Amino acid sequence: MGETGSMRTHEPASDFAAQPLPPVSAATRKVMQANRRRDTGPELKVRRFLHARGYRFRVDYGRLPGRPDVALPKHRLAIFVHGCYWHRHGCGRGGQPRTNAEFWQAKFDRNADRHERNAAALRQLGWRVVVVWECSLRDVEGAMAPVLALLRA
Repeated sequence: MGETGSMRTHEPASDFAAQPLPPVSAATRKVMQANRRRDTGPELKVRRFLHARGYRFRVDYGRLPGRPDVALPKHRLAIFVHGCYWHRHGCGRGGQPRTNAEFWQAKFDRNADRHERNAAALRQLGWRVVVVWECSLRDVEGAMAPVLALLRA
């Protein structure tokens, strides 16, 4: 519609949302597109471990806040499998991007805030929340010991 039409314009929720994304190179774009939201290597390790021990679970469970990577409704346990880079573990595996550093820092900060809100919402609903870090899965048995303890409790 024209300027005088009845079509409404959408106002962004925040100043950040109104900012255009910085341009990226074709190589960077290809690398970023290769990052999957689900069925990642670390997530598959967790799922194989649980399945081999007879546990049944839901994957990418959209009925819960934060969409846990693995959810065991019978045990009311939500498992988030976090990559060290994207979720800022601090183990040394994830550095800070040098290009568009301000943009990335804001994004990582928002990720951390969202994780805290989702975990609190899950706990409010009576769910237990566990975060399994990618680097800890080098020793799957050790990384999953706290999960097994919760499942057996």
